[in-house]
Amino acid sequence: MTESKKTFGEQAIDRRDEGVDLSQISGEIIVGIDGSEQSYGALQWAVNEAKIRQVPVRVVTAYSLPVFSGSGFDAGYSVVDEQALRQGVAQILDEAHARVGETDVEIRATVETGDATGILLELSKKADLVAVGSRSHGSFLGRLLGTVSTSLPAHSHAPTVAVPASYGEAIAKDSSLLERKGAVVVGSDGSDQARIAILKAAEEADRRGVKLILVNALAPYTGALNWVPAAVDFEAMYREIADLQRKAATWIRGFYPELEIEFKLIDGSPVQVLLEAGQEADLIVVGTRGRGGVAGMILGSTSQGVLHHTKTPVMIVPELDDPRIESAPEAGISWG
Repeated sequence: MTESKKTFGEQAIDRRDEGVDLSQISGEIIVGIDGSEQSYGALQWAVNEAKIRQVPVRVVTAYSLPVFSGSGFDAGYSVVDEQALRQGVAQILDEAHARVGETDVEIRATVETGDATGILLELSKKADLVAVGSRSHGSFLGRLLGTVSTSLPAHSHAPTVAVPASYGEAIAKDSSLLERKGAVVVGSDGSDQARIAILKAAEEADRRGVKLILVNALAPYTGALNWVPAAVDFEAMYREIADLQRKAATWIRGFYPELEIEFKLIDGSPVQVLLEAGQEADLIVVGTRGRGGVAGMILGSTSQGVLHHTKTPVMIVPELDDPRIESAPEAGISWG
């Protein structure tokens, strides 16, 4: 069979056999595919994002062969049909390619043998963005991607977007949802890492031509929390946070002067507040390791809670170096 007659998946398998130089992968959106509907939803989201960014998409799938050890297994006790695995991987990639359909986005593919999370982490060193489907269980005998949406973001070198299964199902039925102009919602707790998340959120909003919504959550208090000082002036606290939000907006507009920015300071748990603010959004952005100035009183690190309950794609931003945070306003109790 000539190269021109081979399918998209078969060609990817051939490139794997020849050896893929991962060091040459740069500036792409990486998408983990395992044959599940969640992963195909992540691919459709990534292709739409790639149109906006004008970058290629690399579809990545991985499988591993089971290893039997110990003298209790006789030779030939279990024979792994690697050819069947290869065919299954090729079919998954062909289906992914078919789901994308006609597009101006360049679609590339990489097939690797080994741990999927480790492979995606390695690729994240060169990628602009990594996208995965959330709550993915793996549909190919457990040998493909499996569940990476909760383990990958905490260690990724690039921002990671988790696309919920419900969102993927919705865009499969109506792809026009990808063109919806909502907003980008971001939460902060005043840490440097959270400031980087805000900069990434501003970049995404500016790129899409939508507004940025800065969210602060002020958790409610009851008499059960006896440790809260009776003399806390909540009105003063609100005023201080609002002032810091305005300073943060001025700082962000220094980099994105045309960006529309909206503030929200809401009583409630951080996860609940972000989920409510993000219901009609295009994207929710959070940091991986947020730290609050006053424990429990401001947004804090909410990425896991949001990931488990959202119906909106979530971008988790790692601790990246960004010289722009040196000019950020000082945080008191909290800031935007």
